[in-house]
Amino acid sequence: MADAPLAALRVLDLSTVLAGPNCARYLADFGAEVIKVERPDTGDSLRNMAWKDPRDGVGLWWKLVNRNKRCIALDLKDAEDREVLWRLIADADVLIENFRPGTLERLGLGPDELLARRPSLVITRITGFGQTGPYAHRAGFATIAEAMSGLASISGEPDGQPLLPAIALTDEVTGLVAAFATMVALRSGVGQVVDVSLLESVFQIMGPLISLYSVTGQQQPRLGAGLPYTVPRGTYRCADGAWVGVSTSADSVAARVMTLLGVGDDPRFATFDGRAANRDELEAIMREWCAARTQAEVIAAFEAAEAAIGPVLDMAEISRDPHYAARGAIVDVDSTPMQGLVARLSSTPGRIDWAGRSLDEDGTEIRRSGWTRR
Repeated sequence: MADAPLAALRVLDLSTVLAGPNCARYLADFGAEVIKVERPDTGDSLRNMAWKDPRDGVGLWWKLVNRNKRCIALDLKDAEDREVLWRLIADADVLIENFRPGTLERLGLGPDELLARRPSLVITRITGFGQTGPYAHRAGFATIAEAMSGLASISGEPDGQPLLPAIALTDEVTGLVAAFATMVALRSGVGQVVDVSLLESVFQIMGPLISLYSVTGQQQPRLGAGLPYTVPRGTYRCADGAWVGVSTSADSVAARVMTLLGVGDDPRFATFDGRAANRDELEAIMREWCAARTQAEVIAAFEAAEAAIGPVLDMAEISRDPHYAARGAIVDVDSTPMQGLVARLSSTPGRIDWAGRSLDEDGTEIRRSGWTRR
């Protein structure tokens, strides 16, 4: 992708599974030349995690997360393979890793050694808890970060158990955070270490909840699909069994919804505070209103009132949704549908050329020629 915005960028991806490889994937999607380094014996365990494509036996996670990367297998404890790695480092701009803190150093590849040989190198280190602090050496998993960040504590029904996301949310968010931080470091023009953690990445998206507790002592309760400061808000079942998602986070929208529900003149529901104080009654009105109408009728009424609503879509519905199609949100890569680019640039767009490749597929070429763009 010689015409892509990151075409001059060379990235070594030593990371495994999800957050680190996601960071490298976002850079690759916009033209960075990414070389994925794996263990010769097992490769990245993401290759065999979860669902496989029945047509070729390749993991669907692997195809998505490691698209646009060239692959080489190197044993970092082998002298010849380490020399190959050092040759690649000599021309690299970014090195991404997610070993436990201290692992790179034990391999003789710590930041001091790396920056001594390549002073401009940006070293993006992704761990569960960061490179410092009392938890730094704990194993880092998204589930643990979701439990410890406050996210699980506010997720679930009021009297139910704290719930975890049904997707690898923290790994996905951390990949974006790491890609952003890497680009900031590159923009500085100074070789340095970028320290990104799963815990702090998900903690960043918790909004002002730590501020709320610190200055008032209040904590956000578990409210199922609800929020404490905007009512009604959540998912509601319609007469035909289908569901809709509704938001009234703007006061003007909330006023239109109150009129639609037939309670526009009720002073209890005239303000955010009033609606929150009368949550149970208003939520019951909303549930009953939706339950008396089909999903199509509910959506049509909300759209006529210029209120915020959307159908709850599953992947089958998304796969045939006209807006997803018009936006190119789902693209075909090597005959496998997957998410398209994370953002659209009008003058320098990215591109997806291939899905995740087989173990050491580019090894011979990389050992012989190194980077394709020097």
